[in-house]
Amino acid sequence: QVQLMESGGGLVQAGGSLRLSCAASGRIFRVNAMAWYRQAPGKQRELVATITSDGSTNYADSVKGRFTISRDNAKLMVSLEMNSLKPEDTAVYYCNAGARETFYLAPRDYWGQGTQVTVSS
Repeated sequence: QVQLMESGGGLVQAGGSLRLSCAASGRIFRVNAMAWYRQAPGKQRELVATITSDGSTNYADSVKGRFTISRDNAKLMVSLEMNSLKPEDTAVYYCNAGARETFYLAPRDYWGQGTQVTVSS
């Protein structure tokens, strides 16, 4: 089983910055794309940013130019640097990874438990 553990959430004023991190552990043969999602109260979970195993990135329009996703393949970690935060960025942020536990098993999606980010105005 693959476990994802997020850290780094918290309360910040508008215009401030936060850095989220997510570490993968457990039985892991390979980690493919990794991503951050978020879910605000009363809203559906939405994709924030993705990064492939070779470092290609993609961002939601709402965070382009403010958020940066990165990964450390050796440490099986993905991070999200969030700058110029806005109240509308308030949400629970979830780490996601496509991973294979063994060579013989097909890849599947894994999720972290989520970390709260609150941006005050």
